[in-house]
Amino acid sequence: MERTNLSMSSLKNLLDNNRQWASERIAQQSDFFKRLANIQKPAYLWIGCSDSRVPANEIVALDPGELFVHRNVANVVVHTDLNCLSVIQYAVEVLTVKHIMVVGHYGCGGIRSALLNNRLGLIDNWLRHIQDINQKYRSIVQAAGDINQQVDRLCELNVIEQTLNVCETTVVQDAWARNQPLQVHGWIYGLNDGLIRDLKITMDSADDMPGIYKRAVEDLHISL
Repeated sequence: MERTNLSMSSLKNLLDNNRQWASERIAQQSDFFKRLANIQKPAYLWIGCSDSRVPANEIVALDPGELFVHRNVANVVVHTDLNCLSVIQYAVEVLTVKHIMVVGHYGCGGIRSALLNNRLGLIDNWLRHIQDINQKYRSIVQAAGDINQQVDRLCELNVIEQTLNVCETTVVQDAWARNQPLQVHGWIYGLNDGLIRDLKITMDSADDMPGIYKRAVEDLHISL
């Protein structure tokens, strides 16, 4: 069988773009890469969706080295996901970040698939976590309006749920127990306007976690 020849032109464009970007960085700041190679000391951990339309550094205008990032489909934090937990542990205990932001986005394809119970393959098992949230808050989701509004409401609820999940990890609980300064926030990003909305779930200690979580959900319900 003859092997299909794939064009390398698009990849060459990426390499050319990289060289131009590096040159521009050096022109702006001659020691930029030297400093970047010598130290990584970000103050923030961003847990976001893998969606290509949500570039973490860019939408908060931070340079490389200023934001530690973990991304997966629908920004889910599961207590059995060693990949995510390892990122949180490294960020908190080694990099000593001061803030963890769980950042979802409106119009999330993973959230929509979970809500509509679409069958996509292996990822259906991952999206089961989202379906559990939908079942938990079915009345709030359905009261949001049409299907697009329901998707967006479930996107918000998912961020709130995953923010609580971060706070319940042993890594974060241990950090708070030793009085390490650390805040966990729930945010959501709008694809249609480029703006981030604070979902009013910010926690900096183990005190009143259920109360803060409950109020964040109630704020969504009141906004209907």
